[in-house]
Amino acid sequence: MTKLDLQNAVLVGFSMGTGEVTRYLGKYGSERVQKAVLIAPVPPFLLKTNDNPEGVTPLRWHYEAIVEDRPAYFSAFFREFFNVDVLLGDCISNEAIQASWNVAAGASAKGTLDCVTSWLTDFRDDLPRIDVPTLIIHGDADRILPLESTAARLPKLIKNSQLVVIPGGPHAIRLIPCCWTFFRGDYL
Repeated sequence: MTKLDLQNAVLVGFSMGTGEVTRYLGKYGSERVQKAVLIAPVPPFLLKTNDNPEGVTPLRWHYEAIVEDRPAYFSAFFREFFNVDVLLGDCISNEAIQASWNVAAGASAKGTLDCVTSWLTDFRDDLPRIDVPTLIIHGDADRILPLESTAARLPKLIKNSQLVVIPGGPHAIRLIPCCWTFFRGDYL
């Protein structure tokens, strides 16, 4: 941001990228940022603990499935990522799913495992530092990052934020054409 001398930027993150937006604003502030958008967010903190009862149970099965058969894990993951049982054919094609699978399969095995670890980052200290208007978008049928554990909690933790829930939206709301009508709205 500094090197490029960006001013009045809008930071947009999807899924794990929402952690990057959150951490950036928490660490560096909003001097160069006008607004933020968090799409299918990971924050505030995904892991269920004594001080985070809204979180989800440990994600150990992801590690085990990746180690056992990484390509099969990707196939299972993308079925849930896109809600294939509901949206295949009408809102997502097999080819689009295969393209995502191809990208994932091209990632390193270590990177795939490290990805799971990053889901457990605690962003709760960063959220109160966000002081720009923030749009939070989440599907109510997200099977990867449950609405109640993530986005539904954020309006209380981020000042000047707005939560928009996409009815029937899967985790992949930014990739599903059926959800694109929302993005033509006047939210930004």
